[in-house]
Amino acid sequence: MRRRGDAVAGPSRSSGGGFSLIELLIGVAIVGLLVLAAGPSYRNWIAAQELANHAHFLAGTLNLARSEAIKSGYRVNLCKTRDRRQCADDTRGWDSGWILYIDENQDGDISEGETVIRTEGPPGNGITVHGNRPVADYVSYTALGHARMLSGALQMGTFTVCKPGQDALQVVLANSGRARVQPTGQRCP
Repeated sequence: MRRRGDAVAGPSRSSGGGFSLIELLIGVAIVGLLVLAAGPSYRNWIAAQELANHAHFLAGTLNLARSEAIKSGYRVNLCKTRDRRQCADDTRGWDSGWILYIDENQDGDISEGETVIRTEGPPGNGITVHGNRPVADYVSYTALGHARMLSGALQMGTFTVCKPGQDALQVVLANSGRARVQPTGQRCP
């Protein structure tokens, strides 16, 4: 029996879970604004990661040179290059790449029959690499893993890795022969 005020059971209209056109347009506009605002931050983050990756790659290459010198029992050199076949002796930086090789005759040049461990081309993406005086042209490790100039003098120095608009990173070659990356807080030109 039906009482007064009871609703009649029948097809009910439930609200669908969809959005109206206006709600959808407002949502798209908000997402668009967020993407526009995040774009420069994202590009800056990518640039900082590229710079850090290259600095860590250089430090890793120096540490590889040290371990290869110990393992092979010969002097191992890392030198800047222009053509990825011979060491460069000009005053420009390490921007064109480098060669890592075993210097069996200890003459500082890649001679016939000497093993080239790794070659690396230019870093690209606007990244520059410059070494201070002790590491301006090459880094050389003795069979004991010590960084020494070809003359036998202690070799310690700093590479500055830069990308325009970023804070420079330094790859520091310590007196132990190990390399590490450290931030500088100095803005790259």
